[in-house]
Amino acid sequence: MENLTNTAVHLLEDSQGADLTRREKRKLSVEITTAMIALVCLVTGLLYKGIFPEQTAVAGLIYSVGVLVEGLPLLATAIRGFLQRDVTNAMEILVSIAVLACYITGQHELAILIPVVLSVVHFLEERSIMGGRDAIEGLKQMQATDAVLETEDGEVTVEVQALKRGDIIIVRPGMGLPIDGTVIWGNSNIDQKSLTGEPLPAAVTVGDTVYAGTTNLDGMIKIRVEKEYQDTSFTKIVSLLEEAQSITVPEIRIVDRFMHYYIPLALIVAALTALLSRNISNAIAVLVVSCPCGHMLVSSAPMIAALAVSTKRGILIKNAKFVEQLTNITTVIFDKTGTITRGELSISGFYLQEAQSREELFARGGCVACSSMHPISRSLMKTLEGEGIPYEEGFQVRETAGKGLTGTRGGEEILFGSRHWIESLGYQPEDPHMDTGGGPANWVVYNGRVLGCLMFDDSVRPEAEEVVSRLHEDGMEQTVLLTGDREFAARKVQRQTGIDQVYFHLLPEEKLEHVKRLRQDAHVLAVGDGINDALALAEADVGIAMGAMGSDVAIQSADIALMNNDLNNIPFVMSLARSTKSIMYQNIGIAFSVSLIMMILAAVGVIPALAGAFLHNIGAFVILINSSRILRDSGGEG
Repeated sequence: MENLTNTAVHLLEDSQGADLTRREKRKLSVEITTAMIALVCLVTGLLYKGIFPEQTAVAGLIYSVGVLVEGLPLLATAIRGFLQRDVTNAMEILVSIAVLACYITGQHELAILIPVVLSVVHFLEERSIMGGRDAIEGLKQMQATDAVLETEDGEVTVEVQALKRGDIIIVRPGMGLPIDGTVIWGNSNIDQKSLTGEPLPAAVTVGDTVYAGTTNLDGMIKIRVEKEYQDTSFTKIVSLLEEAQSITVPEIRIVDRFMHYYIPLALIVAALTALLSRNISNAIAVLVVSCPCGHMLVSSAPMIAALAVSTKRGILIKNAKFVEQLTNITTVIFDKTGTITRGELSISGFYLQEAQSREELFARGGCVACSSMHPISRSLMKTLEGEGIPYEEGFQVRETAGKGLTGTRGGEEILFGSRHWIESLGYQPEDPHMDTGGGPANWVVYNGRVLGCLMFDDSVRPEAEEVVSRLHEDGMEQTVLLTGDREFAARKVQRQTGIDQVYFHLLPEEKLEHVKRLRQDAHVLAVGDGINDALALAEADVGIAMGAMGSDVAIQSADIALMNNDLNNIPFVMSLARSTKSIMYQNIGIAFSVSLIMMILAAVGVIPALAGAFLHNIGAFVILINSSRILRDSGGEG
């Protein structure tokens, strides 16, 4: 018996390509064991009754053992669900009543067969429902479990959990990246499709960041470990996806409310059937076919399908706002730099105020920019490294969000930031037509001397205009641009994209106030890079973080994180939410219609109780098929 049980458990595991949890194994083993014991009792009772037909009491005792073994766990769950008013136990409540009715009326064989058949059906259901984990389990397999660690004694293969920050690992062509880190030697192309959904590989070289869960395609590279295993972006994404499986949608609570009336309704129909037809078998059949398996999949099945589709495109959905509020959005707010624009700035000009040379201006700015990951700082550092302009390190740098950088070393102080911030600190930067450029302008102050200004240029994403147009076509009442940049740059982006309103010269807290004000009259979606826009993303009805791969702030502050920078994913995810919500409501109609039809057919004797143990899953099957349309209709986009 034990060997048969273990074989069944392993069969279920093998069918999924993933291990069951210890709790799931124990529960499944108990269900299989009790079903087998009940079947042995049933067969023994039938044989004994055939051999000794006059000894009905002994046969009844054997049957009773089978009913107790299979029925007691069912009855215990039903009583617990009834006392706690837990609608998820509606099936156990109805089946327990059916089993008791069978036993009391002398239909002992049926009293055993109904729960046994249900156990078999649920075993098969488990194989299908667990399929919802396939994407996540497959994703887990993408992260390498071992790493080649470079040591003084040569190369050593270690488990990825043993890696520490600062370790150097070697990744050869074809190997998966086990950890987040920085390339310190070599260059290659990295397949990041599993995280970003981008089909084309990303070229990396010294200084670039690479991520766990991606694959090295050609060149050998050496990587300095920046995050330990439990802190990698990949690990956090998988954890969030696992949490997302339990997403509940408040708007579908209508199902929960109805289920409180559903059990009394089923009992009333069964009682009326027994009274009017005077056939207890029909009443038992009503109870069996009314088991609400399909009702439990009304929202979970389409949500799992939506998660599978979104994950494939590099869209990380974190909570139920995806359906609950995203379908009600009327206003979309965009950040500018890194969101509507590429965020890949280049220096387009400079102005010398007190600096003696261009090199002095650039080098002083580089002393603090080297400690920042802001697009402006990265652009300056790229220019310094490309032209070989030396700069000094060792400054203690403090970044003031939306304003600039302050660096100190001994008696030295360097400021690198926006004109308004520099002026607020009491300095007087000149302004020789700084607003004629299309991008931001940052000033450099060294020990009280205003050295000059660096002008940067950025380009609007090629898909931005089309995306804004699609949002308007989809019913958005207004689109808004919030930026800390200058008016000229903001107006230029407005002309290029067709955004309705723009607000400029905004600090992060001022962006937050604009979001609060807009929320008074509209349902607001905010889109930003998740760093300077964290406050706005958290305040909006729904926040979407762009290019969130590797950004813990983006993953934590937003409701939805886009692991790539494709603006097309915004109208896509809004369309996906509408489709998911629509299918959820279709599923409600399907579930209750199928249940009603099945109960009527059972009441008039068309469906007997034993057949009902199989057929009550028709609603669940139809709901799964209907929910799979999300995969078919949305999977091919993009």
